[in-house]
Amino acid sequence: MSAAELIVIAGPTAVGKSAAGVALARAIGGEIISGDSVQVYKGLNIGAAKPTAAERGGVPHHLLDELELTESFTAADFRERAGALAAEIRARGRRPIVVGGTGLYLRALLDGFAFAPAGDAESKARWTAAAARWGPEALHRRLQALDPAAAARLHPKDTARLVRALEVFDLTGAPLSAQRSFAEREYPPRPGVALFGLTAPRPWLYERVDARAAAMLAGGLIEETAALLSAGISPALKPLRSIGYRHAVAYLRGLTTGSETLRLLQRDTRRLAKRQWTWFRRDPRLIWFDVAGTPAAELTERMKILSG
Repeated sequence: MSAAELIVIAGPTAVGKSAAGVALARAIGGEIISGDSVQVYKGLNIGAAKPTAAERGGVPHHLLDELELTESFTAADFRERAGALAAEIRARGRRPIVVGGTGLYLRALLDGFAFAPAGDAESKARWTAAAARWGPEALHRRLQALDPAAAARLHPKDTARLVRALEVFDLTGAPLSAQRSFAEREYPPRPGVALFGLTAPRPWLYERVDARAAAMLAGGLIEETAALLSAGISPALKPLRSIGYRHAVAYLRGLTTGSETLRLLQRDTRRLAKRQWTWFRRDPRLIWFDVAGTPAAELTERMKILSG
């Protein structure tokens, strides 16, 4: 069996992807490309569960701490950057391993979505102003007339996504639901790619999720967020609306108590894990491992053998 040119380790949050990736990289001479939409940003450490220098175990990591919080980073950007990094890693005679739980990023890299065009400031401003004046429900009704499929997927109060869908229609004259290729719905074979999924019984994983949330708060998530806000970082920026940081912002604004912050962070992280499970379970190409029932050394050895 020829060695895979690209290895992917996916799965829900807190299942142990980072540790598994480092162990495999050390076993096969690999380098890790982060497939996480929050870890790419500088200054987001605790809430992003970014692996520390010790946890990286001397293995080179890429797409960590690369962007300022004000910079945009899309699935299309990830596809371009990760693809180029994988080629560079192979050119050095090493093995690229993509590790992460952002499903759209991984599909973008593997299957090449046809992404919607870049935004238009004038159109975005117009629809944003309309939402502020008449409410997001008005935008949802307009989207129902233009793109019923997209409207059915979006919550009537999801202003950001409603604005984006209408913006795409302004730019292209075609619905957002038609902007992605058939690859979004199909899973073509990927020769040369080893795709691994990590899973575990839900009670086991949810216990880890709850423990991680408590550790984040005890380890300084509130203080990390407060420092960013004090430095002038807007809480409206997309990275600070992610799980963990938005909970810390709510606490700092006096909207939640400490105990309520923990409860909401645990609840929302469990919901994220469930969504990730749903996303990855649709992909029949993934080879699944139950990490709760598989010793770490055995997991590494099995992935090493299967990736060639």
